[in-house]
Amino acid sequence: MDFINSAILGLVQGLTEFIPVSSTGHLILARKIMGLDLVGTLSFDAILQLATGLAVLVYFWKDIWNIIKNRDFKLISVLIVGSIPAVILGFTLSNYMDTFFRGTHVVAVALVLGSILFYFAERKFKREIPEKDSETPEKLSPLNGVPNRSESSSGVSLKKSFWIGCFQCLALLPGFSRSGATISGGLLSGLSREITVRFSFLLSLPIIFGSGLYKVYDLVKHGQFGGMESSLIIASIFAFISGLLAIHFLIKFLRKYSLNYFGVYRIILAVAILIYL
Repeated sequence: MDFINSAILGLVQGLTEFIPVSSTGHLILARKIMGLDLVGTLSFDAILQLATGLAVLVYFWKDIWNIIKNRDFKLISVLIVGSIPAVILGFTLSNYMDTFFRGTHVVAVALVLGSILFYFAERKFKREIPEKDSETPEKLSPLNGVPNRSESSSGVSLKKSFWIGCFQCLALLPGFSRSGATISGGLLSGLSREITVRFSFLLSLPIIFGSGLYKVYDLVKHGQFGGMESSLIIASIFAFISGLLAIHFLIKFLRKYSLNYFGVYRIILAVAILIYL
């Protein structure tokens, strides 16, 4: 894979990993448009996720450091519980993820289903808890280093975390979007928008690094890295930089606007896929 193709895939991964339009779906579409082979690309994409995972660590390093410094084991346990559903289902469906689930028809259907989920999540949020969005991020965020440890973790209970983790499983279907699924799950469970968005980013870390590191181990073990090193390095650099920009954009955007704007884009994209691809 040449420099241009690697850079494009890195940009697509970084920009769409966190913006709720589905990174996997867009990578599949990008490869289709560029005429690249889809077979065996799941490992390449999982490794790119390590770069975007690093972007989360860099962007939220103060929040993560506060969790460690304050020994917020409650929040750590919440993140672990929230990751369990995706881990179990991911291993169960691993044999199908690089075959049937990589089709463009699957992406189109998932894009539409995700848009429907966004609509109902936003509708419930605006109808039942509109006053929470007017509160300050400092009061709401479970990740801001508030001295009162119980208060800082009370926004996301174990039950709500598991519920959001079940929604994260939807991201195993390319075209759904991990961030869109988890943010929708948080809104449907009654969390504020600020807590939901920031918790969504932290909840992505175990899955992103877990799947990425596992794929690296698998490639090294079977000696399948040959010829991919330079492409992965180039794509990862672009994914990391664009990932930082995407995180910053999404946080700012969702403070004023809803997920439905992304839902409209997803439906337009799904129609275009069904017509042209």
